[in-house]
Amino acid sequence: MYIDTHCHIDMFKNPKQVLKACESNCIITIGMTNLPSHFEIGLSHVQNCKYVRFALGLHPLLTERHKGERIKFKRNVDKTSYIGEVGLDFSKEGISTKEEQIESFEYVLNAIKGKKKIVSLHSRRAENEVLSYLIKYDIKTAIFHWYTGTLTSLKKIIDNGYYFSVNTSMINSQSGQKIISKIPLNLLLTETDAPYTTLFNRTTKPEDVKYVITYISQVYNKTEKEIENIIYNNFQTIIKTIR
Repeated sequence: MYIDTHCHIDMFKNPKQVLKACESNCIITIGMTNLPSHFEIGLSHVQNCKYVRFALGLHPLLTERHKGERIKFKRNVDKTSYIGEVGLDFSKEGISTKEEQIESFEYVLNAIKGKKKIVSLHSRRAENEVLSYLIKYDIKTAIFHWYTGTLTSLKKIIDNGYYFSVNTSMINSQSGQKIISKIPLNLLLTETDAPYTTLFNRTTKPEDVKYVITYISQVYNKTEKEIENIIYNNFQTIIKTIR
């Protein structure tokens, strides 16, 4: 069974078609949202799904809308066990709003503190800061989505028991391959970040996690079925934390 732990279903041109494909192909998919208002719009479309769940997000690169969205975050926080996409982005694209991002991220973490949630994290150029806030707010279960930081920071995150979700863009870059090789199998999950990634000159879709599984099986000299089972078991371990 394939698992896509980070996919922006609502950002596809035809979200209903993607939902239908996930359900018919039995692909466990966690649909990220970039804003709570997006979550409110899409929630009803997935409530009867067996394999798709919707996450409540507050994306760090959309700070200009955060003040009006925070109250919506708190209003919806108990409607889902999944939180994402949230985090920090201190790259060139996001550094100018660093303080606003931190304020929003702390707002999110304070809102979910003590609650049973699975958090999918954006951490570009802010890996150490994201980790420090997770520890500060005692967040138990979190997934670093598409990690691009240093190996030193990677080890710190691993030592704290957090997970990593990897995608096709990572397996197709030298830096991504190096990072994947350092992640323990018991902390590894698959994702696509679709439709924001591409593969074979097309937009990725949830079923493309199979290519990540193929790559990981080659790296660790295991069968694809063995890796598929490991990813599934890792996800089941996470699920137990919200039951």
